[in-house]
Amino acid sequence: MPSAYAEGHAKAAAIDKRRADTYLHHTRIGDPLADAAVKDLASLSRAEASRFIKAGMDQDEDVFRDAPKSLRDLFAEPEPPWLDHDAFRPGARAFLTNVVYVFAAFVAGTLIDGFSTLISESFFQTGRVFDYGVRRLRQNNRHQVEIFWPEGLQRDGEGWKLSVRIRLVHAQVRLLLSQSPDWDFDRYGTPISAAHMGYAAACFSARTLRHSETLGAVYTGEERESFCAVWRYAGHLMGVPEAVLYTDEEDALRWYAIGSACEPPPNEHAVIMAHALINSAPLVAGTTEPAARAKLVEKTIYPVTRYLVGEDLADHLKIPKSGRLKMRLALYDFRLDNMLGKLLRRENRGLAAAFGASLYENSGLRYDMPDHARADQSSQW
Repeated sequence: MPSAYAEGHAKAAAIDKRRADTYLHHTRIGDPLADAAVKDLASLSRAEASRFIKAGMDQDEDVFRDAPKSLRDLFAEPEPPWLDHDAFRPGARAFLTNVVYVFAAFVAGTLIDGFSTLISESFFQTGRVFDYGVRRLRQNNRHQVEIFWPEGLQRDGEGWKLSVRIRLVHAQVRLLLSQSPDWDFDRYGTPISAAHMGYAAACFSARTLRHSETLGAVYTGEERESFCAVWRYAGHLMGVPEAVLYTDEEDALRWYAIGSACEPPPNEHAVIMAHALINSAPLVAGTTEPAARAKLVEKTIYPVTRYLVGEDLADHLKIPKSGRLKMRLALYDFRLDNMLGKLLRRENRGLAAAFGASLYENSGLRYDMPDHARADQSSQW
């Protein structure tokens, strides 16, 4: 048992021992297929490794047949028996309808849920969020747009490719951190572990639904089920093993509860990560003037975050206290602004904002991997 989890596991086991034991077991597991692939790719030049990854993504067999067997095994992984692409349609419709609420919920609530766990330690040691918070958030938004875009999770869709790219990047970061003297395996377990990826998938689905509803999103029962189905398959593509991959919304909430109980209270690195994300959000939304940015964080994002994640977690993360009235007024202002946008027939406003807040580059999808554990010392990827 990684020592950081001892107290939390005992608490979680009193609620659901099977899940708690499974979660704890997976804190020592990464992603065997992807980990083997990036280990073999490390012996190649960066350009050659990227060329093979791109060939796998694009199903270019003329190039891909010369790729390391471990990489070919990763791309040959069979589809799960429960996969049903038709089931994604209502979720895609719901996402595109509620995209402003979903993006806001993601940065003000869901990512804060996620970074309250020890996954924050991996990101802190790389400096990826702290130094490149805006780019990171825009990448997250791009991924969401693509997995919910119609046909985006088909084999040739960009949602499929971005999900597998994330899987490979996480494996590469695990490899780099395993070579770093700063990572404490006995205390933290495996960097970006399978447990954390399962927890993240549960948050991205069920917690985003709950948070976005609080902000004003509306879903039918069919849309809720489909929204979670999209993230379930995306989680599978990102390497979440079946043992910690939820089945539906209620199951996701149970994994979230057990994972939260197993995790230790947020440490100082989680606090830094959470505030880095929150303070990057206005820049993603186009608010760059320092005074306006600070006002948006103080008057809106901090109160909304505290309302979404709850007083206890907000206190641990040192989110400024707001008072119930201030939190409700911030929520009211956010809902009113988006309601007026709809009434003024700006139906495409949300979708335009989604593309504007996402990372799209002229070079198209790139498959370069980070080549240093520290983001500020790595080549661009």
